[in-house]
Amino acid sequence: MNEIIVVQGNLLNVAVDVIVNPANPQLLKGGGLSGIIHECAGDELFKWLKNWKIKNNRPLLEGGESILSPSFKLEQFKAIVHTIGAVYIDGNSNEDDILSMAYRRALNLAEEEKYESIAFPNISTGIYGYPKEAAAKVAIETIKDYSYTHLQKIVFCCYDGENYNIYINMF
Repeated sequence: MNEIIVVQGNLLNVAVDVIVNPANPQLLKGGGLSGIIHECAGDELFKWLKNWKIKNNRPLLEGGESILSPSFKLEQFKAIVHTIGAVYIDGNSNEDDILSMAYRRALNLAEEEKYESIAFPNISTGIYGYPKEAAAKVAIETIKDYSYTHLQKIVFCCYDGENYNIYINMF
């Protein structure tokens, strides 16, 4: 049985194998948590992502897609999953499916590498405008419905108290 934990705080302080970066489609530094992850991981992360895009002929990723990179200067982690969340439009434009896919694909990458723990931020609830309760519902349902082989611990790391309370109440 998998352990699902909800914590409030900084994603970079969670003890897990893999963290999830709520990336932008260009896989660039960006603002918010993505910018912090890039800053802490160092220039090597930028170079690695740039080379990945060139090698794979992928200047942009679509909503729901994820890739796995080394963690570079974030040595407390084994890897970083960069996932593209769903931009919230009106709730009727496949946003739930895209957001769920982002979580599943991040889990798939961690499972493929046989990692035992992963931490997710509140994907899409920032600049992408996803309502926090709706995003939490998708995240929790996706995590609970996933078939795990290697992952033993899944952490929802909520930076703010509002998200933390939403997750705690949903559990």
